Amino acid sequence: MAWELSSRLADLGHEVTVYCRAGRTDESRALPSGVSRRFLPYPNGKYVETVSHTFLSVLDSLVHPYDVVLMTNAANALLAGVPRLRGAKVILNLDGIERQRAKWGLAGRLWYTVGERLSLVLPNAIVADAAVIQAYYLRRYRRRSELIAYGATVLQREPAPDLGRWGLNGIAAGDYFLYVSRLEPENQALMVIDAYRQVGGEHPLLVVGDAPYASEYKMRVRRAAEGDPRVRLVGGIYGEGYADLQRGALAYVQATSVGGTHPALIEAMAAGNLVLAFSTPENLEVTSGTALLFRNAYELAVHLRQIVLDPAAAELQRLRVAARERAAREYSWDAVTRQYEALFVKLARVESGV
Repeated sequence: MAWELSSRLADLGHEVTVYCRAGRTDESRALPSGVSRRFLPYPNGKYVETVSHTFLSVLDSLVHPYDVVLMTNAANALLAGVPRLRGAKVILNLDGIERQRAKWGLAGRLWYTVGERLSLVLPNAIVADAAVIQAYYLRRYRRRSELIAYGATVLQREPAPDLGRWGLNGIAAGDYFLYVSRLEPENQALMVIDAYRQVGGEHPLLVVGDAPYASEYKMRVRRAAEGDPRVRLVGGIYGEGYADLQRGALAYVQATSVGGTHPALIEAMAAGNLVLAFSTPENLEVTSGTALLFRNAYELAVHLRQIVLDPAAAELQRLRVAARERAAREYSWDAVTRQYEALFVKLARVESGV
């Protein structure tokens, strides 16, 4: 999101600064004209990394004449008032309902609950990336938010990618199931592996992703994968390699049980994938009739078996085309950028009295 949004805003004539965490950003990639980066330190730690880096970033923002500051994640709401001290307008992207995630203990859930309430008063505007999240804030807090979804770039499936470039030797395009997510309990990698192991065939399952602070759950995922040589845990793959994985998959599995609009889901749709999605309100909103839905491992296994038996079935092909068309129509980065720019301009005009 940071790359896609900043580069497009720069193309529209704006000067954009992106605050980055040292060691967490690909510095080999040339920046678009009009975009600059500022690297600030942060301590490692599940509970302190995000907020501490945001704290240093908002302090740094006080010495720069920014007109608008875009922040993400309700955990940062406590700090959303700081840039306003210098006159900047602050927009906070709420980024789902984080307190529902199983990875957070009592302290984490309490912090996010406080963050939800502070997001009602400290930013100038809040953004929901799904209608479900927007309805939650309206129902629970009677607070209206802007609805701006996540975006995706339509990918071409031909020519087929060479996955050996990314260390995936023996994996052929069009022949594997793809799962992408942080390996955390609410993203249900274990359920996906369980369902997959009930299905025959030789199509591999690639599990893409990692989680720096979920070692116990990752160990359980690793043990489950060891029970089937067709399951490959490939870790995090980004950039061009990630795009190749999406556009080369036979089908994509979205198993997240909480959160707003999930980036990998829209990206899978934009890549022309056959999507299998866990039946949450958020995933239903995004896919809107273009995916095979499941509520448990049994239902997922039924769908996987259907695909293995006839990967090119007419109904499956129809869903692939429909998903790609929906992503291009509803979730283009150009449209997302125009929505953010319109919000920035509106807030700036309110400040100037126009």
